[in-house]
Amino acid sequence: MDNRRLCGEPELIADYACAVGENPLWNATEKKLLWTDITGGLLFRYDPEDDKHERVYSGRPVGGFTIQQNGSLLLFKDRGTITCWNGLEEITVVSEIPAERNLRFNDVIADPAGRVFCGTYTDGLKGRLYRLDIDGSLTMILDGIGCSNGMAFTPDRTGFFYTDSFAHSIYRFDFDEETGELRNQTVFYRVPESLGFPDGCSVDAEGHLWFALWGGSAIVRLDPKGGLEATISMPARKITSLTFGGADYKQIYVTSEGGATRAGSDPLAGALFRVKSSIEGKPEFRSRISIQHNSDGQQ
Repeated sequence: MDNRRLCGEPELIADYACAVGENPLWNATEKKLLWTDITGGLLFRYDPEDDKHERVYSGRPVGGFTIQQNGSLLLFKDRGTITCWNGLEEITVVSEIPAERNLRFNDVIADPAGRVFCGTYTDGLKGRLYRLDIDGSLTMILDGIGCSNGMAFTPDRTGFFYTDSFAHSIYRFDFDEETGELRNQTVFYRVPESLGFPDGCSVDAEGHLWFALWGGSAIVRLDPKGGLEATISMPARKITSLTFGGADYKQIYVTSEGGATRAGSDPLAGALFRVKSSIEGKPEFRSRISIQHNSDGQQ
């Protein structure tokens, strides 16, 4: 597919020079975009209607978040801590996961039933993938992960994509919506080490997987069989994640990393960008986690 027909030119939306800009997520109710600066513990919001953006939260590192069914945000932080923030108060859902005291969450996603798959990471240590069930209980799904990253579901809800950036691989699992179980892991796509690392991802309405190419200044579209279909150049080197938004879900919002150490060769590192697409995306699922439950560790 001709890249020029697939997407327009990237445009700068907001430049907060995020150290680790991540987890862009469209809030369809508010018609606004949310994203995080992980290590800064910051959340931002962008309103495309009036083209204004602002910082809305400051606290401990937020490695990822989901939107709850009632509109509050479920924040996945450092030390395995999970809280629920409604804009006024913050309630602890999981106080700490003992095995994650030296790690932080890194990328999360709500599944069709309202559970949340959440990965952990830190430099020099192996991470894990957990499933947070609706009752607040945690189950470890995968261990020994280099850098737990982007996740997405196929449009028919039977497949699950999962990224281990340090393995340069995006995996595909069979997904059971009723139980939340993952089975039959296969390599869906492997990124050559010379091109960069696969990072955050999203699936469009046609079932094609898009992923951010960290270190490769691009977002990439794969066909449903894992074939490379398009590479869209971006104006920052360390592209971290992307999501579809807007009234028609044809606006691709893209985050980046490196604002804390940006150099002349990468002047927009850490900024948020938008790419207008001819392809429609699909809404992400909302989490339905009980905030009354309080747990100290995994199941």
